[in-house]
Amino acid sequence: MRRIVRFLCLFLLLLCFSAASVAEAASQATQVQGVKSHVHTDAVTGAAKLRLVLDLNGPLTVPEAAVSATPLPNLTLSLPGVKLGKGVKASYQLDGKIANTAVFKRSGSDLALTVNLPGVVQAGDYKVFTLPADDKAGRPFRVVLDIQLSSAPLTKLKFSAGLKGKVVAIDPGHGGSDSGALGPSGLKEKDVTLAVAMRTKALLEKSGARVIMTRMTDKDVFGPNASNVEELSARTAVANNAKADAFVSIHNDSFSSATASGTSSFYYEKTKYDGMLADCLQEQLLNAGGRNDRGANTANFYVIKRTVMPAALVELAFISNSEEERLLASPTFQQKMANAIVMGLDSFFRKAAASGGVQ
Repeated sequence: MRRIVRFLCLFLLLLCFSAASVAEAASQATQVQGVKSHVHTDAVTGAAKLRLVLDLNGPLTVPEAAVSATPLPNLTLSLPGVKLGKGVKASYQLDGKIANTAVFKRSGSDLALTVNLPGVVQAGDYKVFTLPADDKAGRPFRVVLDIQLSSAPLTKLKFSAGLKGKVVAIDPGHGGSDSGALGPSGLKEKDVTLAVAMRTKALLEKSGARVIMTRMTDKDVFGPNASNVEELSARTAVANNAKADAFVSIHNDSFSSATASGTSSFYYEKTKYDGMLADCLQEQLLNAGGRNDRGANTANFYVIKRTVMPAALVELAFISNSEEERLLASPTFQQKMANAIVMGLDSFFRKAAASGGVQ
């Protein structure tokens, strides 16, 4: 009997010890104990950045970050095994210009922080890092997220019919150190896009529009030896800073098969008008050029994604196709393509106005 009593006492003691251990482990789990944010000016670039700081009671590896454009632009930090400490809210209002809100969500034992944004960010627009605890300064371990939006937030759009008075940004693809695709006989894409763009500029101005060119000569827009992001960001900045009503980027397609041919247009649906613009341009380009219809399609191209106004990228024809290379080199065909772009823009503004004209 005594043995049974001893066994039961020992069993109960082990249960109590286990429960205490679990409780202690839970209390020692890494917790978010504070959230702070502020906007500061980058000392190097002069750009405004939002800094979001999470105070934790213990160390953590640098969290993984993921960006998404749906259902609204957002950036999410994964915080596996982390819990919310006492007094930490589930959501926080941020500055409203660079970022709107920060929301904690739990999935099983993992925590995630989603930062909702007014515009889409790319990899170069944010940075995640950690800072060690500093006992002397009274600072806990911190996870830091810096965010900078390269383009302005999406704005309210209002359209009327006609080209007169419109501000149109034209982007001749490539240029300077970037020749773009090369045709079988050596024709450079950057030369064709500039030629068509300059013809388009003249026609638009004759119609009363104000034209903003990302480049008017054979040059890099950002500057020599720029990264792809720097160069493309410089092109979108030209259009965004001018508050253009529409943006058209002109390109020539290329493929490993010399038989590939045709005309295509691309858009990123950040407004209800982007697809409309691509459709209008595609229709007129096909009528003028008579090439194969490769459609108006959605795409994730930087310049149409990061411009805040309706934008489209057009591929006039395949420079890798010998027949179409000859056409692209022809001033007659270049003029036809310029006419088509202008007619496509005029059609777009009429349709946008007829649909209500506002976003």
